[in-house]
Amino acid sequence: MKILSLIVPCYNSADYMERCINSLLLGKEAVEIIIVDDGSKDRTAEIADHYANYFPEIIKTIHQENGGHGQAINTGMEYVTGHYVKVVDSDDWLEANAYQQVLQKLTDTIQNNSPIDMLISNYVYEKQGAKNKKIISYESFLPVDQVFSWEDVRFPLGKYLLMHSVIYRSSILKELSLNLPQHTFYVDNLYIFQPLPLVKNMHYLNVNLYRYFIGREDQSVNEQVMIKRIDQQLAVNKRMVTFYSDVQVEDESLLKYMQRYVEIITTVSSIFLIKEGSSDSMHKKQELWEFIRKSDPVLYRRLRRGLFGLGVNLPGKLGRKTAIGAYQIAKRFYGFN
Repeated sequence: MKILSLIVPCYNSADYMERCINSLLLGKEAVEIIIVDDGSKDRTAEIADHYANYFPEIIKTIHQENGGHGQAINTGMEYVTGHYVKVVDSDDWLEANAYQQVLQKLTDTIQNNSPIDMLISNYVYEKQGAKNKKIISYESFLPVDQVFSWEDVRFPLGKYLLMHSVIYRSSILKELSLNLPQHTFYVDNLYIFQPLPLVKNMHYLNVNLYRYFIGREDQSVNEQVMIKRIDQQLAVNKRMVTFYSDVQVEDESLLKYMQRYVEIITTVSSIFLIKEGSSDSMHKKQELWEFIRKSDPVLYRRLRRGLFGLGVNLPGKLGRKTAIGAYQIAKRFYGFN
């Protein structure tokens, strides 16, 4: 078996996918790279097939009708044979030295018969035009270079794991039968969130592995694009609420982390609805919070009484301006969007 499977969803990625794939090839025979061409209209399919022909022992290329980012991940999971799995978006890449350290750690867990459920590492915002790169590190919140459980996690308010920072044990995702929705953006939150109840042990390497490119006008995390696609964000948000309400979690530390994850996603949804500002958006925000109240009254009370819940529900125009101002400060501090 390969040590690590890398799923690369591609849609019209011809202009930048080679940088991504070239960085992944540095894993050599320890990895398999699964390129999923999601019905691209440019040269993506041709480039993917070219790589697969040159590196048949490392690269698999799958072509499918357009189903969106989530369906590309679903398809990629069907071909995974590695012990561990990571999703790498086609406009991002992995840093070479950190990549080797991660592969060595994963190899050690297999050779020592001590597999971990999740490996966590840092990621870097490669923001277009920015001189200083923002590093998202977890060294203040997680034990470094040792196996730990949810009881040892000390995330502050607003901090949580993204897809960029996580490598899962493949068998966890297969046991879960993870099935992400089609034609929906922002499913990376579901990819991280839904497997969490199966994660019992973790390992954090303080290395800057994932380089997260951000700044294209058409990018899904572009602020105006997110506002335009707010219904998809809301669909993911509600699906997370439903999953949280239905799942049985005995570990109180994990339950608290999952609650905070729902809290930050709900805050993001609310902020973008406030920024759009129309009466329709205000109705959607009210409907979202009402959905949470009906789905899980206990969760609703915790979110509504929390700092973020209070902030995005301040009354009147002044309240909305205050919420947007707080978001702008957070955006500068964390370096996103």
